[in-house]
Amino acid sequence: MRNFWPAPTADAPITARVQVPGSKSMTNRALILAALAESPSRIRGALRSRDSDLMMRALRAMGVRIDTRVEESTGDEVIHVTPAPLVGGHVDCGLAGTVMRFVPPVAALASGQVSFDGDEYARNRPMGTILTALKDLGVAVSGDKLPFTVIGTGRARGGEVTIDASGSSQFVSGLLLSAARFDEGITVRHVGATLPSLPHIDMTVAMLREAGVRVDVDVEHSTWSVHPGPIAGREWLIEPDLSNATPFLAAAMVTGGTVTMPWPQTTTQPGDEFRRIATAMGATCTLRDTGDHAAELTVTGPGAAHLSPISWDMGDIGELTPTVAALCALAGGESQLTGIAHLRGHETDRLKALATEITRVGGTATDEADGLRITGTPTLTGAQWLSYDDHRMATAGAILGLVTPGMEIDNIATTAKTLPGFEHMWQRMLDGEEQ
Repeated sequence: MRNFWPAPTADAPITARVQVPGSKSMTNRALILAALAESPSRIRGALRSRDSDLMMRALRAMGVRIDTRVEESTGDEVIHVTPAPLVGGHVDCGLAGTVMRFVPPVAALASGQVSFDGDEYARNRPMGTILTALKDLGVAVSGDKLPFTVIGTGRARGGEVTIDASGSSQFVSGLLLSAARFDEGITVRHVGATLPSLPHIDMTVAMLREAGVRVDVDVEHSTWSVHPGPIAGREWLIEPDLSNATPFLAAAMVTGGTVTMPWPQTTTQPGDEFRRIATAMGATCTLRDTGDHAAELTVTGPGAAHLSPISWDMGDIGELTPTVAALCALAGGESQLTGIAHLRGHETDRLKALATEITRVGGTATDEADGLRITGTPTLTGAQWLSYDDHRMATAGAILGLVTPGMEIDNIATTAKTLPGFEHMWQRMLDGEEQ
């Protein structure tokens, strides 16, 4: 039986201060690097969600000690990671791409077999690229998609590998994150026609270097080389999740209101691109320095009736597509979002799902080979919006609900994948409560 959440409608322009939890992408990368480090690490500001909890359980299953403690002096929750010899075990990937793509190379370093499985839909997500790469690097793997097993011997040869990462940049990041612990390191060469979400690979490289790992990057030839060597234990400070922040900023845009939130001055997170998109669609974005290398972003929107349509290459920022598509569904005129064929292999076929649901509520949307074509209108029709158990589909429906009475979102609880308590944060934003 489906469980529908009545999406709240804004009676007036929203004025709110919002603070979103830490970045999922940074949290799960920090957990991998801490698990493989030569000494203990601490992670501050980490996201606690289904995806990050699945990552911690996966690493614990292989022998890594991970404890969460609240510091008395600050009240902050800090994750303490103590590396240990890796052993065999079982990993539940859920629907988390970072678990199913980042953990198998870690398992290659374990002494024993590590089995992997996940949610039913996860079995449809592309996995062959990274599993074939591991085999080419001398790792024994049984299977080419979930469920599969990595047969570890306590060490792995490494070397050079050529892959087509057109389906997901996570294939590159997954190999790079563990590469320093392989005997020869790993050189990854991408040969596909496209490489989506390149900023996520930049994030991986930056975090490896912060942990003292030597990484060479040849952008022209799409090649990354991680040299063998120790990974330093350290304290990681996780930035706010900018992708999770975008629905709240979109709320200001569609209601003609203002939302302010902490925002890094510089970042490798793809979500930072949303500032340019929001400006192109008619919003005003102001990034203000607040001292101590911190900043805050304020977005003031034009209101749904004054949103401008856009044509935008989303190849590097595919995870923002549901938020941007929701805005395009309200913008008068035709928008085109391109470079996102790889979204068909995410939590659901996001292109088909967005086209179906936007059409269901009175917009016009078609999924094309490389993206979406959307003809929007600020006056949509309230209806049941299906989430397909996809957290970003659910938040897209909530955005439309702000200006479309009668919207009901299927399975809003799926937002716990990366943003637990989303619906309560959403209501507090509407109530103007500082959070």
